[in-house]
Amino acid sequence: MATEKIGVLKALDSAKVQLYHFTAIVITGMGFFTDAYDIFCISIVTKLLGRIYYTAANPSAPGTLPPGVNSAVTAATLCGTFAGQLFFGWLGDKLGRKRVYGVTLLLMVFCSIASGLSFGKEPAGVIATICFFRFWLGFGIGGDYPLSATIMSEYANKRTRGGFIAAVFAMQGIGILFGGIVGLTVAGAFNDKYKTVKFSTDPIKSLPPQADYVWRIILMVGAIPAALTYYWRMKMPETARYTALVARNAKQAAADMSMVLQVEVQPEMEVETTHDSYGLFSMEFAKRHGLHLLGTAVCWFLVDVGYYSQNLFQKNIFSAINWLPAAKNMSAIEEVYMIARAQTLIALCGTVPGYWFTVAFIDHIGRFAIQLMGFFFMSVFMFGIAIPYKHWLLSQNRIGFVVLYAFTFFFANFGPNTTTFIVPAEIFPARLRSTCHGISAATGKIGAIAGSLGFAYASEDPDPTKDDKGYPRGIGIRKTLLILAGVNLAGVLFTFLVPESKGKSLEELTGENEEEMGETITA
Repeated sequence: MATEKIGVLKALDSAKVQLYHFTAIVITGMGFFTDAYDIFCISIVTKLLGRIYYTAANPSAPGTLPPGVNSAVTAATLCGTFAGQLFFGWLGDKLGRKRVYGVTLLLMVFCSIASGLSFGKEPAGVIATICFFRFWLGFGIGGDYPLSATIMSEYANKRTRGGFIAAVFAMQGIGILFGGIVGLTVAGAFNDKYKTVKFSTDPIKSLPPQADYVWRIILMVGAIPAALTYYWRMKMPETARYTALVARNAKQAAADMSMVLQVEVQPEMEVETTHDSYGLFSMEFAKRHGLHLLGTAVCWFLVDVGYYSQNLFQKNIFSAINWLPAAKNMSAIEEVYMIARAQTLIALCGTVPGYWFTVAFIDHIGRFAIQLMGFFFMSVFMFGIAIPYKHWLLSQNRIGFVVLYAFTFFFANFGPNTTTFIVPAEIFPARLRSTCHGISAATGKIGAIAGSLGFAYASEDPDPTKDDKGYPRGIGIRKTLLILAGVNLAGVLFTFLVPESKGKSLEELTGENEEEMGETITA
């Protein structure tokens, strides 16, 4: 009977940190860099799309995207991501992580370029094309979530696994920052070249024809990092845990790992299963992992409600506190520049540091503590913004608002936004790991869609004279932030369903050592 762990897995768990670990972080992390850039760069250009395609013939105010169009443009990628997480998560367990890993990247490259080309000049044609290709862009992005997390968790040793997976996810922060920098660079260059004037001075000259290139360039740049990574993804071998535990080929797993890691792994006898392992919809899975899956899925849902609504609608919040000038006091390209500047500042001050604090501390203080702390402090800082909201509207208090707002992002990323990505890649069996991660992530994207669309409407001012054109009266930003703070408090409670995985091998966490008791080894 196989009472001991397969040798290649023991070797992986005890392997020293070496160059290939960092190579794997870069290869998988560049996918997340691209994912974040592609998802969040749309928030930089939606105002510009409104000006270009929805400005009236004799305008009294800059054009804006109608509510339905704005919702479609914002949610198209998230809907595609939801579908991609479920599909590629399942496929990664059926066919192997590597075999489908390159497909996601090719989708991202092609659809990033295509979304910036957009057929026709009429608003309906342009918006329909953007939404179509951004849905399929999201489909590819969705596949990156379960595959990247699972690949990194299965390559890593048990001592530093949390930090390695967190480092992959931390590239999301760099991608958000890069999106802001690209927006600043492109808008700044066009603004200098064409010397635009603000809308209130001359509505026509505030929107030069060349502005149409700005949003297209910003969307298409996302194809570059994805294309640069494709070759190296294809060179990665299948993970040893998939090969040994799912494909049942321990000899091949040992050979693959010996090629890329400086680990002596002796070829092993083949593992044959003598019974049917339990499936996702079995009572055995529900008994062992049902509450875990509920915990990872609901926590991801709750964090994404707040995280995506805040990220995608930063511009609304900044406009509400007058940190961004009124639209009529800017040209179309200048508005892109100002929104990108605000996004870059928040990314630098809160978003990026939060990710790397998690990388540094997760294998010391654990996933559970970081997630619990993150949800709690996100609530604290949102209450700190929302309760004295009128205080922050005063011009002398704007810096204080930005500091508190940055802290909500800091504790999202030094907290549940990162840990909800890590834990599902650790606590489920190898044959279901990618699928369960995809289910958890897809549930999160339901929260992202609900949060981003709900925030767009709920954050509208109760005073109809202050609403954006076409939007119904909302409850205002203050009450919306109070609701988001309550959502984060719910996350504190559901965190107690998620087990701590620090310092344990994947097989110890999933119970696969116990399952090996039902297997035989044959020569």
